[in-house]
Amino acid sequence: MNAPLPTTLRFDIQGLANAIAHSHASDALRCQFTPQQWEILAGYMQPFAMQQGQVLIEQGSNDQTLYFIESGTLSVHYEDDKGRVRLALVAAGTVVGEGAFFSRMPRNATVQASNASKVWCLTALRFKELSNRNSPIALELTLAMGGVLAKRLYNRPKRVAVT
Repeated sequence: MNAPLPTTLRFDIQGLANAIAHSHASDALRCQFTPQQWEILAGYMQPFAMQQGQVLIEQGSNDQTLYFIESGTLSVHYEDDKGRVRLALVAAGTVVGEGAFFSRMPRNATVQASNASKVWCLTALRFKELSNRNSPIALELTLAMGGVLAKRLYNRPKRVAVT
């Protein structure tokens, strides 16, 4: 899953914070964190780079990881008996994986990088630890993810982005 990182590629949680703050996507994540809260959250997350075509989530897998998109675009599609069908695109400032993160059900779609992307992941275990140690941050994040989930479920073309 993780692509080798070029030596010039740097990760800074403020890059993700800026992507979220400036996203115009209808399903953008809306968090109201201070820079210090972003730094605390960063301690629970793992950043990585993706190359075009690299698969992030496989349909049917039981992974409960939530992925935050700092840059790039990811395509969400499912594989039917006739092949892959692209269903939705998700861009910087949004998340994928919230469906399985909350439901603990298998992934219902495949997600892959449409172009080079920077992504941050938060596992369910690390989120539980965040909840125990920094509950206001975990609560704000949960509310923001709930907003993304609600917007995607309300918008028929975006429903499939709930992975």
